[in-house]
Amino acid sequence: MYLSPQLFRLILNIYSPYLGAGIHTDSISTDWRRIRLSMQLRWYNRNAVGTHFGGSLYSMVDPHPMLMLMNLLGKEYIVRDRSAAIEFLRPGRGKVHADIAVTDAELSQIRINTKGGGRYLPQFTINIEDDKGEAVARVQKTLYIKRKTG
Repeated sequence: MYLSPQLFRLILNIYSPYLGAGIHTDSISTDWRRIRLSMQLRWYNRNAVGTHFGGSLYSMVDPHPMLMLMNLLGKEYIVRDRSAAIEFLRPGRGKVHADIAVTDAELSQIRINTKGGGRYLPQFTINIEDDKGEAVARVQKTLYIKRKTG
């Protein structure tokens, strides 16, 4: 995975599942600490009641905590998705967006908890909001992280 953020952003924006869902990667910081995603409501990503399809809302944020941490921690760590849950808070109409960030404190906790080769299961909460800043959905991601030994 270890690509530049700019190249990775370009790949995501032409990745067919993201194109099909109308998901756009707006920005990835040069240090892999922050990513901003958006999705406009279109005829092809609406559900039966005319709001954002829940699967597209989840897909918008699904891989990013894992991919960000793979790049931040490097090849000496195993980083995998463990579990996820999404809570739908209000109907998504119009454009929605999500900001995902990894803090120094989170990285420090990961390194402390995996120092001896043990596994660590950090949780990340991602809010998906509309253009008014109102929460549309909340995604809870749990990752599996382990420092490689040897």
